[in-house]
Amino acid sequence: MSDLLDAFALGVRAMFTYQAIFFALLAIGLNVHFGYTGLLNFGQIAFAMLGGFGIAISVSKWGLPFWAGVLVGLLAAVVLALLLGLPTLRLRADYLAIVTIAAAEALRLLFRSVSATPITNSTLGISAFNGGFLRLSPWGTSGRYNILGTRWNGGELWVITVGWTLVILTSVLVFLLMRSPWGRVLRAVREDEDAARALGKNVYSYKMQSLVLGGLFGALGGMVYAVGTGSAQPDQYQNANTFLAYGALILGGAATVLGPIIGAMLLWFIIAFSDSALSALLSDDRTFFGLFQINEVFSQTDVAYARFIIIGLGIMFLMIFRPQGIIGDRREVMLDAR
Repeated sequence: MSDLLDAFALGVRAMFTYQAIFFALLAIGLNVHFGYTGLLNFGQIAFAMLGGFGIAISVSKWGLPFWAGVLVGLLAAVVLALLLGLPTLRLRADYLAIVTIAAAEALRLLFRSVSATPITNSTLGISAFNGGFLRLSPWGTSGRYNILGTRWNGGELWVITVGWTLVILTSVLVFLLMRSPWGRVLRAVREDEDAARALGKNVYSYKMQSLVLGGLFGALGGMVYAVGTGSAQPDQYQNANTFLAYGALILGGAATVLGPIIGAMLLWFIIAFSDSALSALLSDDRTFFGLFQINEVFSQTDVAYARFIIIGLGIMFLMIFRPQGIIGDRREVMLDAR
């Protein structure tokens, strides 16, 4: 029982870590793309990669201040959104999906290639570029703090404070935008872009603006992740992260302001809790149903895979019994993505 309580505590802690913030910001960006506009972006992780490497390269390679690196990362995300959107947004949704997932993987391979070593350090990546940011921490970087039964050092506390502030600010921005005339046009484009076009709206322009905005949110997520880990390494930005962010969005509820945040927090609770609980069960010698011990049929290396199986099954059942997500509206997900 104590092992399960410890696993629960670790799960609660994971809900507030920089990883949860990372996926929350990715999901908020995807919510703008998919939830509100109907765009199928399968390469959100590419924007995160540019955000993380924008800071890392600017600080470590070019000697720029940290905040200049933030601007470089955001500018790179805007450029990528324009490059992806210009040839695809006039076409069907599947073209954007194919181009974005291919671009994300191509960008990762480019950053880890030998020819990119002078800039990205290839597979080794870049590290030790977040010192300037951590020195701004009002709690220092080495102190230990107990908060609601969870333990944090000063650097972690500073990263999550800034990260959750970004999540709150981006959520407020989305809330205000989606209740403005601009946001109502996005919803109209999602429902029927031909009708929106017939009313005189430049659908292509609105799609491009949505792609850029969601990409900027993804870049902010990549920055938080890079600062939290203290490194920017290409293989940290696998395409699988985009689909985990979609999982968080679906779990919380698409086309809702709080859905991506709740989904990301629950996603990381499930990952951390299942990881710790399964590890605890493996170390227990008790026999189940008088037939077998779990460590006879299940090894420690299987835990990393099992937790994602649990997430997959959970999302499957959620889509069957509540496709709109935990706080979503069924009418919002009955869309014709174009």
